[in-house]
Amino acid sequence: MKIVAAESLTGGLLADAFVRVPGASRVFLGSAVTYDIRAKASILGVDRGLLEREGAVHPEVARQMAASVAGLYGQPEYADRVIGLSTTGVAGPGPDGDKPAGLVYVGVRIPAAISPDGVPSVTAHELHLTGGREEVRRGAVFSLVQIVSHFTGDMQE
Repeated sequence: MKIVAAESLTGGLLADAFVRVPGASRVFLGSAVTYDIRAKASILGVDRGLLEREGAVHPEVARQMAASVAGLYGQPEYADRVIGLSTTGVAGPGPDGDKPAGLVYVGVRIPAAISPDGVPSVTAHELHLTGGREEVRRGAVFSLVQIVSHFTGDMQE
């Protein structure tokens, strides 16, 4: 199993969480930090119309980020075993328009090889995190690692 990430509000913290683990290179391929809304569209291919209508903090944006990054880093020899992860949200300290600080969406693309029903899926999970900017960012990483560990166990191949 391989893991890739597309990060916005976490700005590389998710990648850092993975590479801190010895042997991470066996599983973790990389992370694309697409903080700017234009980068989400140009690098990851997130729908520009969606970004213009809803902004970057939206469950469909998280899903598209997770699905796209899996293709961005996927290699033919393990394309069907790549877990794609994404983070997007409002770290704070204040709201972003009508979206409150602490509203985070994490996307998870689960390949058919590890899906319980054998069908690939892309989901978004809505989180409401509390604390300052750093607590929200770290909380997003912690939550996403917990979600993905459900599918990967100890992340050993």
